[in-house]
Amino acid sequence: MAHTRIRKFNTSDTYPEQNLDNDLCQAVVTRGGRTVYLRGQCPQNLDDAKNIESHDPVEQTHKVMQNIRQLIEECGGRMEHLVKVVVYITDVRHREAVYRTMGEYIKGVHPVSTGLVVQALARPEWLVEIDGTAVIPDEE
Repeated sequence: MAHTRIRKFNTSDTYPEQNLDNDLCQAVVTRGGRTVYLRGQCPQNLDDAKNIESHDPVEQTHKVMQNIRQLIEECGGRMEHLVKVVVYITDVRHREAVYRTMGEYIKGVHPVSTGLVVQALARPEWLVEIDGTAVIPDEE
């Protein structure tokens, strides 16, 4: 693992009433490296900024996480370099679907995470937006 993860946990333990399986932690310690701050990613294509056609929170989250992975890789890193995510959703009822889907991309990574329910995002059809921070170690 590229960074030290403090107090790792899985959301299946901390939120037993919800059907979640996300590997997270309370803190991440990095040394050196290049810090990558990602703009909040939405369910649209990176190349042409066109929205995906779906209004399903799972499909939107897949696109958002694919964008995050692509951007980290374009910066020379891998998903294991992800240290923090902030998740914005417009409906608390989408929380489990969004977090379950996000969990597929962060399995074994253990970033810190903050989640917010907001009234709206920049476009009314967007249900989820996730921003992230990655630290790519110097030796990579």
